[in-house]
Amino acid sequence: MMANGVLVDRVSEVTDDLVEVVARLMPQLSSTAAAPGRAGLEEIVASPMSTLLVARLASRDDTIAGMTTLIAYRIPSGLHAVIEDVVVDESLRGHGVGATLISEAVQLARERGALHVNLTSRSSREAANRLYTRAGFVKRETNVYRLNLS
Repeated sequence: MMANGVLVDRVSEVTDDLVEVVARLMPQLSSTAAAPGRAGLEEIVASPMSTLLVARLASRDDTIAGMTTLIAYRIPSGLHAVIEDVVVDESLRGHGVGATLISEAVQLARERGALHVNLTSRSSREAANRLYTRAGFVKRETNVYRLNLS
C-alpha cells in the first residue's frame, strides 16, 4: 500500500537491514523490551497468526521509517485481531507513517475476516493515542491484567 509517499510492505523475508532497523526502533518503543534479533524476527514472519508490517518513506530513498505487527487468531467467539508494537522512528515522524501503518493493519484485519481490531497504548504516549483516535479507534473502559512469568 502506498499513501502520501509512505509505502507499507508485509514482511515475507528477514534481511540484515530489517534486523538492524528493528534493533534501532525497539528502544524507541520500549525501554525494557529487547529487539527480537534475526531468529525472533524469522519466527514472527513465519507465524500464520502474525504479520509484520514496515513503512518506507519514498522521499528518503525508501528508508524503513516504522513498523507494526497485526496478530489475528481464532477463538470460539470469533476471529480476533490486535495491532501491536506500533513505532515510528523519532527522526522520521510527521510524514504520516503511523497513520499509514495503522490503515494497512486495519485493512489486513478486514481481509482476514476480523470484526474488530484492538490495540493498547500507554497513556504517556500522547501522540500515539491521538493517532489511534483519529484513525477511528474508541477508548474502551476495561481491566487489563498481567501476570509476570519471569
